[in-house]
Amino acid sequence: MAEVDARADRRSEGIVINDDWPGYSLDLFSYPAHYSGDLDCVIIPHGVIMDRTERLARNIMGDLGDHDIVVLCVLKGGYQFCADLVERIKALSRNSNHTIPMRVHFIRLRSYLNDQSTEDLHILGAEDLSFLAGKNVLIVEGIVGTGKTMETLLEHVKAFKPKMIKVAGLLVKRVQHSLASVPDYVGFEIPNRFVVGYALDYNEYFRDLNHICIISESGKKKYKV
Repeated sequence: MAEVDARADRRSEGIVINDDWPGYSLDLFSYPAHYSGDLDCVIIPHGVIMDRTERLARNIMGDLGDHDIVVLCVLKGGYQFCADLVERIKALSRNSNHTIPMRVHFIRLRSYLNDQSTEDLHILGAEDLSFLAGKNVLIVEGIVGTGKTMETLLEHVKAFKPKMIKVAGLLVKRVQHSLASVPDYVGFEIPNRFVVGYALDYNEYFRDLNHICIISESGKKKYKV
């Protein structure tokens, strides 16, 4: 992938997509016709997401193999990444001496209005996480921006006294005033642009898009609430 810096042996950073990366032309890929004119480009094709997810699964297996873990899937944007990540961990477990017994629990975070993050964070499904006490927890999130939402979630989870907490994030945005902490497992580090697809949405649209794309200004206006 042009203009992409793949930093080996620094797994917490993931694959770095530079700010001047123009993305791929939409003409090179198949995507739903009802989004015609709503997207600028494909920034990460679906096949690349799948390959990177398999690598993350291998990293997680290497670190956590034989540990009983509880996966906390952050809805809605993280559901596709979580499903694919868990499936690949299961496949590796079937063909390895190391296995990861897993339970999956779903929580929902909401802090966006249109393309802007707000201070009004709602955590649903996480009111009572007492079953996490003494457990190894893997939080799976689709995208991390400033890190404020993730920090709030981490503090909430820590209150239930789990044994260990790890975070897997498919995307981490380079944004100003971001918090120092980053996920333990990162798929891609991306520019500070609003992306959709692969379950990431704009006002509930674009979740049915396989690739991760940059939404166009006309797309933002079309689906603005």
